[in-house]
Amino acid sequence: MRIGFGSDVHAFGPGDSVMIAGVRVPHSRGVIAHSDGDVALHALCDALLGAAGLGDIGMHFPDSDPRWSGADSRELTRHVMALLRARGYAVANADLTILAGAPRIGRHRDAMRHTVAQLLAVEDSQVNIKATTTEGLGFIGRGEGLAAQAAVLLLQIAPASPG
Repeated sequence: MRIGFGSDVHAFGPGDSVMIAGVRVPHSRGVIAHSDGDVALHALCDALLGAAGLGDIGMHFPDSDPRWSGADSRELTRHVMALLRARGYAVANADLTILAGAPRIGRHRDAMRHTVAQLLAVEDSQVNIKATTTEGLGFIGRGEGLAAQAAVLLLQIAPASPG
């Protein structure tokens, strides 16, 4: 078993929605990001990569590389999962926390959970999505951006493939 933790932060910018855990959530603002700015999936990718000892999201998808400009974070997550499968890992569970004053995620939680479960090739019950505010403190409390944290447990189910 291997445990990983990841986090991500994005500032709000122009737009009318934000991507969170692979789900487009209507909002009065978007985020400033090189890719689609999905803080939850970016945190998840970091947790997965960390658990497998494969560095971090910036090493695999650098913001200096134009290939990742505007990238769909679901594709980034699929790529990370392919790396894990090649090393014989499977996800046991994932726990994600969204830190934001707005937008509220309650009515989107089930869709987020289902999307993440599909990306990880697990049952919905193996994914937890929760949200919290910062009680008005810091950049999140001032409505300047949002953040996410993720923890994952990986299981070694097969030896790493050669190569």
